[in-house]
Amino acid sequence: MLPFDITEYQSRLLKTRNLMEKAGLDVLLITDPANMNYLSGYDAWSFYVHQMMIVDIHESQPIWIGRFMDAPAAKVTTWMTEDHIIGYPDVFVHSNTLHPMQFIGDFLHKKGMQANRIGVEMDHYYFSAKAFEELKRSLPDAQFLSGDLLVNQVRMIKSDQEITYMQRAAKLAEIAMYNGVQTVRSGNRECDAAAMIYYHMISGTKEYGGDYPAIVPLLPTGERTSIPHLTWSDRTFQEGEGVIIELAGCYKRYHVPMARTVSIGTPSTELLRISSIAIEGINRVLQEVKPGMTCGDVELVWRHSLKAHGIEKESRLGYSVGVNYPPDWGEHTASIRRGDQTVLEPNMTFHIIPGLWFDRSGVEISETIRVTETGCETFTNFPRELIINSSFTLEDQGEIS
Repeated sequence: MLPFDITEYQSRLLKTRNLMEKAGLDVLLITDPANMNYLSGYDAWSFYVHQMMIVDIHESQPIWIGRFMDAPAAKVTTWMTEDHIIGYPDVFVHSNTLHPMQFIGDFLHKKGMQANRIGVEMDHYYFSAKAFEELKRSLPDAQFLSGDLLVNQVRMIKSDQEITYMQRAAKLAEIAMYNGVQTVRSGNRECDAAAMIYYHMISGTKEYGGDYPAIVPLLPTGERTSIPHLTWSDRTFQEGEGVIIELAGCYKRYHVPMARTVSIGTPSTELLRISSIAIEGINRVLQEVKPGMTCGDVELVWRHSLKAHGIEKESRLGYSVGVNYPPDWGEHTASIRRGDQTVLEPNMTFHIIPGLWFDRSGVEISETIRVTETGCETFTNFPRELIINSSFTLEDQGEIS
């Protein structure tokens, strides 16, 4: 069963074709699996080999091209008819002499697209330099243009059904965070906390389970909390350490990230100080966010809050999120940072992550939000505070179980 009604996919495709027309594109070649999923529903762990979705500005359906053994996945997860699903032979996979873009180029030539203005997603993880060179070699008469972020722009404003999926992802994030926090105890291993997080984010609730997230749980500990994006090891937690947990619940590929900082036992004076600054800042931001503001306006609220404490932060405050695949849950469009002129609209969704990282300590306390008609609301309902795990109980979490 498709995650969305066919009419929603067709509406997304129409918006994409409208942007293609404005950009002067006849054809858009999509290789980002999140954009494939968004336009078609395609969902399989096949992005480790080359695959592509072709959007012809005049066609009512896209065309999916991928490895022959993955074509059945396209047939069962997408809304397209079977004649729009093409598999290439396995001889093109990881070959020294053949490349899937040769097959795709030949297909485009036979479809009469060899001299078109073709947009490609040049700046992401799944379209290599060699793939682009092979495509250009196969279609020497085509004019290749950047199609970067074209579909991503359409993705920014979520439908009601997308919001529902993110609300479910939020519940998965809450459950995973609660159980992860419970495992962050002196004498337990970091890897056991990561395993507990994974178990609960996937097993979920009695009503629904979760998908694999686009980013693994991040778990910097002790002095390493000064370094974002570290994962876990098999060392044991020690009394007095701080631990950052950053994770995301994922449902139908829709992500709701959340970060919290845990103190194992009595927190240090420094951890108390910097966590209070982060909490004060994010609370001010959440109070101020409303439609019509720019992303830069939102960042300014955070910057002013930090300035009162003599702190300047180089990195962005947040970014748009939604449907995605490894290695990132961000949409790569709007960023909550100085100078970003993206105007907030209802049903845009952002991960607001006020991380503060210093030489030997750090803190993260984040929220994923939906912009509403009058302000914003958080997807998760989890204490926005420094968590002292010796006193953190299920009662703190209300309905989480």
